[in-house]
Amino acid sequence: MSTTPATKGLEGVVAANSSICYIDGDEGILAYRGIDIHELADHSTFEEVCYLLWFGQLPKREELEHFRSRLSESRSINPAIVEMMQKFPRSATPMEVLRTTVSALSFFDPDERAVDHDSNLRKSYALTSQIAMIVAMYDRIRKGRKIVEADSSLSHAANFLLQLTGEKPSKTAEKALDIALILHADHELNASTFAARVTAATLSDMHSAITSAIGALKGPLHGGANEAVMRMLFAIDKAGENPVEHVKKMLADKKKISGFGHRVYTTEDPRATHLRKMSEDLGRSSGKGKWFEMSRSIEKYINAEKKLNANVDFYSASTYTTLGLDVDLFTPVFALSRVAGWAAHVIEQLDDNRLIRPRAEYIGPAYPNKYIPIERR
Repeated sequence: MSTTPATKGLEGVVAANSSICYIDGDEGILAYRGIDIHELADHSTFEEVCYLLWFGQLPKREELEHFRSRLSESRSINPAIVEMMQKFPRSATPMEVLRTTVSALSFFDPDERAVDHDSNLRKSYALTSQIAMIVAMYDRIRKGRKIVEADSSLSHAANFLLQLTGEKPSKTAEKALDIALILHADHELNASTFAARVTAATLSDMHSAITSAIGALKGPLHGGANEAVMRMLFAIDKAGENPVEHVKKMLADKKKISGFGHRVYTTEDPRATHLRKMSEDLGRSSGKGKWFEMSRSIEKYINAEKKLNANVDFYSASTYTTLGLDVDLFTPVFALSRVAGWAAHVIEQLDDNRLIRPRAEYIGPAYPNKYIPIERR
């Protein structure tokens, strides 16, 4: 029996060495490969961040162009996958469709079982492009709209919005989504990333690892908090209530206010800093500033009364709604960003693999617990 007490939820337990993501929860620091998230959000692009996560350094200009070309070349889905999505019940949620469809993509991968470094890189390009396409395609399929072809001249963020809405996005919308993708690209050993690494460590394939990650993200304790935030804002707006008074009632009824607090950060989530500004700017430019204003008043109240800070989910809700995304697309959009980090972790895991096999602290009946024949029970 172990002499080390178990840690519920593995909180504070170091489960892997990684050079991908650095977090200092007390100081509110998030960095990819040592580069602060604020610098990346201000100056970088999602494609450049993918390169940084996968290759360990920022790309030179020609390397970035080659990277973009490979992403563009990967923007294709086998017709059988599209046909499969068209046969899904319209009641299927986008996350259910994404989980199932990513798994099915492996049927058409030329070296599906290969787990070497180069094969994993190739699959990373493919899955990053394909997940964005799946999310956009299924939304159009379920609404009875024609599927939109990708445009090789557009960025990853712009292509997603094009394939989702059927219209080339404004520069403001493209930039807002691009920054959101950067902010969500990785976050160390969160539940979905850990699930991906555990699956990869068995020498399973990249598609299985990413499917495991999507399955973990589907849970409301991981993905979905921003959906709850937006549903709250919709309810407040529909009732014509004062946002702060609505929140006071929720707290009096012992209801959770989603989008506040974080398992890691004791100060403000650095991603929330950018999303707050994005929500405000998008609201102003689109004439839909009420979602930001409502969010800001709630944030100020919760911060003053409960000493809790907004996390990444709180302002991503109003940001995504202002961009025109349906609420049930919020978590899939999280996935089309986080696939960059999931892929980086799968590559890192398999480059120096050891099966992940923790122990459990046994708390059952004392040994030996004798077997009792059925006639004497």
